[in-house]
Amino acid sequence: MRQQVVIDGHRVDGLIGDRLVLQIDGFDYHSEPAQRRRDLRDDRRLVLRGYTVFRYDYKQILFEWKTVEAEVLGAIAQGLHRAA
Repeated sequence: MRQQVVIDGHRVDGLIGDRLVLQIDGFDYHSEPAQRRRDLRDDRRLVLRGYTVFRYDYKQILFEWKTVEAEVLGAIAQGLHRAA
């Protein structure tokens, strides 16, 4: 996973392969409704450009890691990290 990759002028938290984007939301920067709408807009923009976007919050990364890991590994097994 490459961290802090710029795609289409916007930074993403992580990029696996060519097309699997991981976004990790901490509460301080993602707690306001306007920020949430901006995050969702950015996710749609990436999807329209052919990326798969997985967005997790801080607690999921820390306390639900097995689920997060299984989802990411499942996406990789399906080839979602590869360019079409």
